[in-house]
Amino acid sequence: MSDLQNIIKILEGNGEIEQVVFPSKESLPITSIFSNSRECNPGSLFCCIQGEKHDGHVFAADAVQRGAIALLCKRPLEINVPQIIVKDVRWVMGYAAAIVYDCPSEHLAMYGVTGTNGKSTSSYMMRSVLQASGEKSGLMGTIVYSDGDVEEEASRTTPESCDVQRYLARMVRNECKSATMEVSSHGAVQGRLNGCFFSGMIFTNLTPEHLDYHGDMEHYFMAKKSIFEKYVSHDWCGAINGDDEYGKRLLYEYKDHCLSYGLCSCAGHDVYPTWLEMGLSGLQMDVRLPTGKSLELNLPVTGRFNVYNALGVIALAYGVGINMPTIKRGLETMPQVPGRVEKYFFENGVCAVVDYAHTPDALQNVLSAMREICKGRLISVFGHGGERYHGNRPLLGQVASENADVVVVTMDNPRSEDPAQIAEEIEKGFTSSLLEHYRILNRQEAVGTALSMARPGDMVVISGKGPEHYILLQDKRIPYNDSETIKEWGMKQGLRWQ
Repeated sequence: MSDLQNIIKILEGNGEIEQVVFPSKESLPITSIFSNSRECNPGSLFCCIQGEKHDGHVFAADAVQRGAIALLCKRPLEINVPQIIVKDVRWVMGYAAAIVYDCPSEHLAMYGVTGTNGKSTSSYMMRSVLQASGEKSGLMGTIVYSDGDVEEEASRTTPESCDVQRYLARMVRNECKSATMEVSSHGAVQGRLNGCFFSGMIFTNLTPEHLDYHGDMEHYFMAKKSIFEKYVSHDWCGAINGDDEYGKRLLYEYKDHCLSYGLCSCAGHDVYPTWLEMGLSGLQMDVRLPTGKSLELNLPVTGRFNVYNALGVIALAYGVGINMPTIKRGLETMPQVPGRVEKYFFENGVCAVVDYAHTPDALQNVLSAMREICKGRLISVFGHGGERYHGNRPLLGQVASENADVVVVTMDNPRSEDPAQIAEEIEKGFTSSLLEHYRILNRQEAVGTALSMARPGDMVVISGKGPEHYILLQDKRIPYNDSETIKEWGMKQGLRWQ
């Protein structure tokens, strides 16, 4: 909690305020801060964000009616409560929220994971390592937000900055000593990270995604780079994928703070595997550390991309001083990450895999990893989200046609787009006219058809949605989940699974 006058004083000192309207002469304690008027309560500060679809200024009166006692605005409003006028409400909101919630990131060891692919799994791995050291640790990312006591389904990778600060404050209240957070490029550009300072940061990779927002790969990279420029503490430590071309650029810029990791020992990485073996149940590897010592690991995850995820976590954990036994214990006991190579072994010899892979690079990773351990045919079921980068659609089709034996194109989250048009754009990327493929837009039917056609030894990879519990179609949010669909199919067939 903070006093409104104190918030104004600090923001003025930072040059953020343009004007204060209806200033209060009396002390006004601010207990909370929100950008959604429906969440406001007595004593809160309401932030009038101008979004793509809605203008928060329209909801200011409703916020005040619900108890908001002050507003953060872009323009003065005819509402008789104190109003802090700033140029960019969304940008300033994070700093204001940090003041309201007593700068929670300063009371936590903050570890971030950024990149196109691997953020969720790496975050789960890092939190498992931190918990293995005996400390309570929070988590914020694409799948869940956890304050150390309670987990809730995530609404987006990086929430609005006022929500970020509130969750961090909950972690502090629950006696968490650390927090692991997925850090998105949108979050960096839109100021959702303002008020956060990270002790450590992992960079996984950068491949084409969100180009409908960033425009091109260079702007996408610069958004990621800004995280390392603006949101790290003075003595931060980084773990950078040195096999990635953009990772190499970051290593050149921040070599004094970062350890490099990768698969090739001849590339001069600080952390790399000297021996590696992958199977359907997991992977084993020996990892060389900067000291020259090796860490022997037996992990419950598989796939070459998960080797990279583990290496990044090992490099960061080592860099911030976590000992080898703790790193080993944390990684070997990590929980199943929902919707990330989530496997179902049926008693008829068929294996179903659910994965969030929704970019060409991610689909290539999961299909090639499953190809290495699949004994029969590889069947790929996927679609692509509407209102997302169209250039990825034929590339997804190309990847599937080159890596799978059978392809089933279906619906993902079409939003306002025509699902059939999205499917057609995917199919334009098929590289073989002999490919066995099907278009089944009903996703539940598509999954059931793929599983029914599978024979003993076959593997059905259902990708794109991972742990999501809905399909976004037009203005509807239709209940749906890939894992539940797989289980329902198994029960209808009278098949047990593990």
